[in-house]
Amino acid sequence: MPLLPPLRRDQLDALDNESLITLIVSMQEQMSTMAAEIQSLRDQLAKNSSNSGKPPSSDGYAKPRPKSLRVKGKRKSGGQPGHPGQTLERVANPDHVESHRAASCPHCATDLTAISLHSVEKRQVFDVPPTRFEVTEHQAEVKSCPGCGGSVKGTFPPGVTRPTQYGPRVKAMAVYLNNYQLIPLARICELFSDLYGQAPSESLIVSASKEVVDRITPSLAAIREQLTASSVIHCDETGLRVEGFLNWLHAAGTQTLTWYAVHPTRGQAAMREVGILPKFRGRAVHDGWASYFKFDQCLHALCNVHHLRELKFVAENYAQAWAVEMVDLLFEIKDEVEAAPPDWASLPRERLAHYHRRYDALLKCGFAANPPPAVPPPRRPGRKTQSPPKNLLDRLHKDRVETLAFMGDFRVPFDNNLAERDVRMMKVKQKISGTFRTRQGAQTFCAIRSYLSTAPKQGQGVLRAIQDALLGKPFMPLVWPPESGPSIVRVSRA
Repeated sequence: MPLLPPLRRDQLDALDNESLITLIVSMQEQMSTMAAEIQSLRDQLAKNSSNSGKPPSSDGYAKPRPKSLRVKGKRKSGGQPGHPGQTLERVANPDHVESHRAASCPHCATDLTAISLHSVEKRQVFDVPPTRFEVTEHQAEVKSCPGCGGSVKGTFPPGVTRPTQYGPRVKAMAVYLNNYQLIPLARICELFSDLYGQAPSESLIVSASKEVVDRITPSLAAIREQLTASSVIHCDETGLRVEGFLNWLHAAGTQTLTWYAVHPTRGQAAMREVGILPKFRGRAVHDGWASYFKFDQCLHALCNVHHLRELKFVAENYAQAWAVEMVDLLFEIKDEVEAAPPDWASLPRERLAHYHRRYDALLKCGFAANPPPAVPPPRRPGRKTQSPPKNLLDRLHKDRVETLAFMGDFRVPFDNNLAERDVRMMKVKQKISGTFRTRQGAQTFCAIRSYLSTAPKQGQGVLRAIQDALLGKPFMPLVWPPESGPSIVRVSRA
């Protein structure tokens, strides 16, 4: 809306009543528009990683001071009583023993060689041995058969196919450093050179990664199958640059499984091609991205950490008491769920009803504090123009079942931190290496990372899991503890 031109007093005196009313209405509309724009700019400036979905990297150098709306607990910081700690323990059978004799007295120079000792003070030093490549030469005998005159050669072990080659442990370490520790190819070669005095080529690391992908195909198929049969899965997605363009990494996981896939798009079509959600019949935990709700054959649950951040923003920038009280309520429910007996599957019915009433009462207070504006703001294309508190209230009302799902089914967590932890390492990969130069490279990385992220959840050593894969024996994921899918009860989202 263009700004109204300033008018002098004589110009205003010359206007009739109808013209004055028209002018006042236009000024009100202009002021309303400007106030909305100013508030929007203030909201943008006030948002950071602690009160919105913005990543910490967007905070710049002005990192927000940590501030929680939850009442500080009484426990002191640091390790708590009963914490096992990380003390280096002495071993019973050391690899080497060095004796340091007391040959003479440092005070009077008396010779102590013939004096019998009465005790030994022991100290152990843990260190890595000198490292170098170990070369094993395989010799296959060649003989002539006296019976038929033919030439007979001994059989080399499986995998020994060239005059010189790197063994499976070298390949496994290279794949481990690249795909798990996220070290770029050139730096892996430098690391090998510094540690062992000899380095494989970058092409060998790439070919070893492709070899691992070929060997872990059965494991990946089992991960997909078990994810779709799980009772609860965690889902998230994040931007990923491939071949210079923005793509999307889609992640799905449980306490025992992880799956990654890369796709050019973020929405429903991509999720269908990834193939986890279309077959899933349990409960999907996510951040509320609208595309997840398109899969209505399963139940949904929302991450309440996202809600806490948004409630913090409303409390800090709009000074609305209902937001603070809603934070307290969510934490109160969470504490009661965590304190429930281990054989409970849900809070008792009367407690569920109690918390639902309090939740709805706070929403009512929130809507009362955010009435429709007296002068409706001008319509903009796209989303309906509303204040952040009103947007949050609408979502908390519409998604109240999904927001409070964690108290009615203890298999459902309070947050979606599991998926966010799985996604976080992909962002670390981008920060270290930048982007993926090829789509094949991105797909290879996602496949290997699915296998490696699942390994520690299954109690498997990551490096050993790679070695086993290269030897043709990749681990097969086990469902532990056994899961059974929930019965699907249709709940209206109106």
